[in-house]
Amino acid sequence: MPGLRLMPLINRRLVNSIVHRRVVSRWAKLAREAGNASLSRLRQQRSMARDLRLHLDALIHEADNRLALPLIGNTAFRKPHGSDWSWRPELWRGPLPVPGMSSVQNGSTLGEEVTLFHDCRFSELTLRQLRNSRESDLAPYGLRLDVFKFDGSFLSLVVDLPQAAVDGLQKRHLIRMDTIVEMEKPLEIFARLNIRHGPNTEQLVRELPLHEDEVTVEFDLAYSRLNEKRIEKAWIDLIFEGPEMNQVTIRDLTFSRRPRAEL
Repeated sequence: MPGLRLMPLINRRLVNSIVHRRVVSRWAKLAREAGNASLSRLRQQRSMARDLRLHLDALIHEADNRLALPLIGNTAFRKPHGSDWSWRPELWRGPLPVPGMSSVQNGSTLGEEVTLFHDCRFSELTLRQLRNSRESDLAPYGLRLDVFKFDGSFLSLVVDLPQAAVDGLQKRHLIRMDTIVEMEKPLEIFARLNIRHGPNTEQLVRELPLHEDEVTVEFDLAYSRLNEKRIEKAWIDLIFEGPEMNQVTIRDLTFSRRPRAEL
């Protein structure tokens, strides 16, 4: 019965509460009596108190750190009313088995959904996942791209959209991308939506308005030549123009889609 299964848990909590109160009461009493305690006894109590404080400080530090951070696995974010699909990629949701790489080669992947493409002869690029810690962050993790010397002609970060993004996709849909981007110095970033339908790939390009704190772009499929019956997959290219000697941090990246209002 559910009630019987809860009894051991309730009992453990009760015992822990009683033990905790007794421990606190004991140390409070020792603190009050410290002024009259013998020096030998005080020396022993000081050693015990320091041992205890070491573990308490470690616990408090870790608790403060974790409780102040965005919740791992969080999928919540603001999306337009009427959205029929929304998504935050895994890199921004939870920890990756391999959190980063240096001297990133063309076509290297970070996680299952993010790939970096470039044509540098000598790669001086690093890519790594980082833990977000700002109070305003909804995404638990972010992505940092460091570019030192850059001798290539293009640099792009590709995010593969899941199958759910294209299931039921029609030309009356708007696909929206929201992101938070930080840079050491200004550069241009373009977002290109690619949708493969049969032998063709439809492409829609938008420049990110990086003067805003929270960046939003929308792709209106009404202006495409999309064959709704042959849609296979979709992905986003984030294209960086003039990235040399720069650090770009993408604090969050989310997608949603909604049907356009009927006229």
